Amino acid sequence: MNNTAALLPASARVENACLADRIAPVLNEISAGARDTEKSGRVPARNIDLLRSVGYFDIVKPARFGGDEGSFAELVDANIELSSACASTGWVAGLLSAHQWLLAMFDERVQQEVWGSNPDALLCGSYAPVRMAERVEGGFRLSGDWAFASGCENAQWALCAAIIPANGEGERPVPAFLLVPASDYAIAETWDVVGLAGTGSKSLTLKNVFVPEYRMLSFPDATSGRTPGGRGYRGIGLFNIPLLMGVPFCLGSAAVGAAKGALESYIDHMGARVTRGAVAGGNNKIAEFPTIQLRVAEASACVDAAREIILRDIARAQQLAQAREDGTGEITEDDRILARRSQSFAVSLALRAVEALNASTGGLGLQMSNPVQRAWRDANAVGRHISMNWDAVGTMVGQQLLGLPPRGQF
Repeated sequence: MNNTAALLPASARVENACLADRIAPVLNEISAGARDTEKSGRVPARNIDLLRSVGYFDIVKPARFGGDEGSFAELVDANIELSSACASTGWVAGLLSAHQWLLAMFDERVQQEVWGSNPDALLCGSYAPVRMAERVEGGFRLSGDWAFASGCENAQWALCAAIIPANGEGERPVPAFLLVPASDYAIAETWDVVGLAGTGSKSLTLKNVFVPEYRMLSFPDATSGRTPGGRGYRGIGLFNIPLLMGVPFCLGSAAVGAAKGALESYIDHMGARVTRGAVAGGNNKIAEFPTIQLRVAEASACVDAAREIILRDIARAQQLAQAREDGTGEITEDDRILARRSQSFAVSLALRAVEALNASTGGLGLQMSNPVQRAWRDANAVGRHISMNWDAVGTMVGQQLLGLPPRGQF
């Protein structure tokens, strides 16, 4: 527990409370700084300290390295609440926490190297394997730029995806994560965007960086949920959930949380507002317009449905992983694609909610500081991520339901 904890209400430090309850006392401060977070282009260290003080980065971390070894659903639920206060902070914190889970999939030597030297170490990541690693004695060398490394200024290590060359006849190149310390890369100022601006998803520049072979985790291992590190953790399913049945739920929760926050702000503002224009009639209560009532109802239903979908299916993913560990079940292609459908469709529901609200905020809604408008921009940014985009994921789901080979990430 760092010194920040002493600044928080006692309720924030109740160990047996669920994570969503533990973060409640810090949300007002994070929300109050959301506009500054956006303008600065990064999540402030203060936010990270506040979240660390309530155990945010421990929930899906192994117990033997100081973590809670808890439920992925608990993290996703809390991340919805956090994102309702600041979607940029939710996006980054959700990933930084989920990467504690991902680190547990690596070889035991990697876990000891990272957490043994710094138990509070955080990892950012650049997931697109657009660079080819050079195979050298004892490992690999990396050079080039790795884009969209969300939260890189809050992290001490980075997951840099690359293509690993074939090692002998009959083998094929394979995408993999290579883990690199912050001392081995520079951060390039490449993040100037309209949505999720505060995530600081900048590029990492690596120049002839050596990565030992044991710091490599292949995509096939990670996406199957059968990993070198995961084999050392059995009994709760947590560390043997396939990668794409886990991390994308944290991404989707940022959009759902943004929509939830937009709805709360909209209701607070519209409940007392009166019209000032001549067209609709001056001094009429806006809350009494049926169109406004319908927008609130639609947004409320969308947020509720989106939350239920993702919480149901992230819990189901961990149950399936545990059943596979116990030898009583297996994780099928259908299971994986259902998870991908839930993640992406929840985002499409969040987009529907923020669109309904933002379209009726009037002239005041044009202010960059307007929380509804920021949520609208942030949710749309989530929806453009390839793992969250309904056009990309929905067609894959349709292919699978129609008996065609599904083409996409699952």
